[in-house]
Amino acid sequence: MISSIRRFFEKNLQIDASSSPQAREARLPLASAALMFEVLKSDTSIDRRELDALMQVLQERFKLDDNRLEEIMTLAEEASHQATSLYEFTSLINASYGYEERVQLIENLWQIAFADAHIDRHEDHIIRRIADLVHVRHSDFIRTKLAVKATRANPDQ
Repeated sequence: MISSIRRFFEKNLQIDASSSPQAREARLPLASAALMFEVLKSDTSIDRRELDALMQVLQERFKLDDNRLEEIMTLAEEASHQATSLYEFTSLINASYGYEERVQLIENLWQIAFADAHIDRHEDHIIRRIADLVHVRHSDFIRTKLAVKATRANPDQ
């Protein structure tokens, strides 16, 4: 079991100093999607609205075609289930994203969490943990949460 998990991460997520920028870039949608799945599964059930929001965010952020989106969704769900910590994902994010991109990731996580019009305390907790792990300031964590909440309350914005 442990060796199959290790092989999965080595094949799909692991990067090192010799990894090309293209290799890092190719793994970012998977790492981001896996973190989004962590938010999805943190409350009691996966709501279809949250799943739809995840797919929309991935398509908009990474400009994925339908085939690549389906592949990323499948791999991200598997990665999320096999992960022993968030480090596998957040380390790739930290190595590849600038600060503003990490803030955007946190905002995307809020969009998924708010998709069902309810923030579960477990969703809030996991997003807070991810924000800490990707070194997003608490003020930006709160700002993105309030911005997404306001957009959901006033969808015409």
